[in-house]
Amino acid sequence: MFPLALPPNMEAATPDMHLQVKITNGQILRIALPIAVSILVPQINFITNNIFLGSLGEEPLAVAGITGVFYLIFAVIGFGLNNGLQSLIARRAGENRIDEISVLFNQGIRIAISFSVAAVVVTYLIAPFVFSHALTNPVHVQMAVSFLYIRIWGLPLLYMYQLRNAVLVGTNNSKYIIAGTVAETVTNIVFDYALIKGRLGFVQVGFNGAAVSSIIAEGVGFFTVFATMRLKGISKSLKLNSNFSYHAKNTRLILVQSSPLILQFMISVTSWEFFYILVEHHGERDLAISNTMRNIFGLFGCVSWAFAATSNTMVSNVIGQGMQNRVKELIVKIMKLSMGFASIIFVLLNLSVAFLLRVYGQGDDFIAAAVPVVRVVSAALVLMSVSTVWLNAVTGTGNTRINLLIEIGAISLYCVYAYVVLEKLDLPITWGWGAELVYWTAMFIPSFLYIQSGRWKGKKI
Repeated sequence: MFPLALPPNMEAATPDMHLQVKITNGQILRIALPIAVSILVPQINFITNNIFLGSLGEEPLAVAGITGVFYLIFAVIGFGLNNGLQSLIARRAGENRIDEISVLFNQGIRIAISFSVAAVVVTYLIAPFVFSHALTNPVHVQMAVSFLYIRIWGLPLLYMYQLRNAVLVGTNNSKYIIAGTVAETVTNIVFDYALIKGRLGFVQVGFNGAAVSSIIAEGVGFFTVFATMRLKGISKSLKLNSNFSYHAKNTRLILVQSSPLILQFMISVTSWEFFYILVEHHGERDLAISNTMRNIFGLFGCVSWAFAATSNTMVSNVIGQGMQNRVKELIVKIMKLSMGFASIIFVLLNLSVAFLLRVYGQGDDFIAAAVPVVRVVSAALVLMSVSTVWLNAVTGTGNTRINLLIEIGAISLYCVYAYVVLEKLDLPITWGWGAELVYWTAMFIPSFLYIQSGRWKGKKI
């Protein structure tokens, strides 16, 4: 998931164009901070939706958690494709093989369009079956299916948006993703207000208005980043409007690099849906609380995810420069910055937790029940700030199959813990959210050990 301008008449890319990164805190921050703002887009949109939906009552707020995670299962396909492509583009940038970037990008577009069409078809076929068997309340089933039949049509726009961002991050132009972020966020807020509440002359759509507003916002975000890249000369300099023909070798390369990441992210989010289904069995209030926790986790986790994306692209770029011996030094620098920001967030979050929860328009009982869960989530955010940097460093080395194996192990522990605590022992959801601590610990240990082993050296992508 935020602007200094390039020269207005930038010439076409040539082999001497220099996109190699430096191993400094300043370079890390210049890449990470715009990414952090861009990742805020889906989080702010989701939170905005829920703030407006919260005014309709606990039921819409509860169902929004289920539908949001279902949509994320398909959204992370684009995110996995984005990460794989970003790593490849960063490697080419580090190697100064600039002409190959446009070929990779255009093959990525072909793959993304195919994936988005498949996702729409699958949603229409399986959503009613999944929710009718997983949820206990028939009203929740009807609301979730109706919402997703609208919401899923935003997926093609989201994929195109993500791939454009992959190019910007992979070529050290992350500052330009801010424009799309701002445009998308403002659009979503305006149309949430107009459609959910029936304001500004629009008919009140209610719960499904959040789906419509999100699609409009994704369209505006994509158009804005597309226009920005053209106006700043990036599309021209990287020759993104050429090389449209099918390249089987590069398509296979993208799929080989991205497929483990796509599967990794799908497994991760599917387990989150499993977690929400377990919480739904505890009642509407616990589900609504968990939905707000997802908001908080997503909002305050943006900085850590930005440093994670930075770890991916900088590790790949540095390896492309032939500086494998400095990779660990780079990862430690990124980790320290990531953990520093997360620690500040931890303190601020715990000092202002009641105020933050009141934004959702719920009563004192809701807030009292949610506060201890926030304490657990805030601790998990600090642990995530370290783990995700090391995990994405593994992605940057090009060994994405290792990422998948790490994810399978961590998510297995996560699901077993959540099932035992929430379903078998029937403990409060505060204990259930402890699954995040289990998950991020299980992610960190093998990622750290793999990088330390040096087995990634010599990997060609």
